Amino acid sequence: MRRTDRRLRWTIALVLAAGAVITAFPLFWMLSGSFKPQREAIDFPPTLLPQDPTFDSYTQLFTDLQFGRYLVNTVIVVLIGGVGVLLMAMAGYAFAKFEFRGKRWLFFLVLATLMIPVQVTMIPTFLVINGLELTNTLVGVALPTLVSGFGIFLFRQFMTTVPAEMLEAARLDGAGEFRTFWSVVLPMSRPILAVQAVLAFIAGWNSFLWPLIIATDQNSYTLSVGLALLNQQISVDPSLQLAAASLMVVPVLVVFVFCQRYIVQGFALSGLK
Repeated sequence: MRRTDRRLRWTIALVLAAGAVITAFPLFWMLSGSFKPQREAIDFPPTLLPQDPTFDSYTQLFTDLQFGRYLVNTVIVVLIGGVGVLLMAMAGYAFAKFEFRGKRWLFFLVLATLMIPVQVTMIPTFLVINGLELTNTLVGVALPTLVSGFGIFLFRQFMTTVPAEMLEAARLDGAGEFRTFWSVVLPMSRPILAVQAVLAFIAGWNSFLWPLIIATDQNSYTLSVGLALLNQQISVDPSLQLAAASLMVVPVLVVFVFCQRYIVQGFALSGLK
């Protein structure tokens, strides 16, 4: 029995290792190809590792193309999304710890927004943003995704676990509602804040369709739109395209790696799987 169990564990480990290698190989190929010169990138048969590694593709992105501008725009959109995380935390706290008329119906409406496809609301949202004269602005790019029903739901689920005694103790000490929220609830909500911050970062960083619709000026493009524009303009330089793709993918992986522990903890404490 022990020998059979050991063989089973080794078999499972080998299958999982093979799956991990297959999954990670496209990422490795993208990073490796981004350091190849153009001549080597189009050689056949291709080489796994660059024979003459160079940063020329990354340099060209920021000197000859406008990827520096696209990167700044994307970072600004992500930072604006951070304000949305705070707003969703406030809404989740209200639904979790306050009693007011219409609370259940309001929360039902929040959940109902999850069943509406984003594509359905794009035209009305564009008309509203255009009426506010926010087209071709980064605020207009970030505003429609500032809050989400899923984010409010996550915060609400987590904040129901905050002990009411701690809130009462803070109020007895003279803290107002905002002070209680800021000094007691938010520090206890770090895991779910990390989850929502990562989700907001990914949504803002990878956003493509809405920035493409709302921004007609290249100075307002984000990285994803710039990458699509690059693929249309340049079709014979795989190294440059892979470098731009790496610039899109690597920051998301880095954020996830550093916040992985909080993400798992946040989902576990929220009761989600």
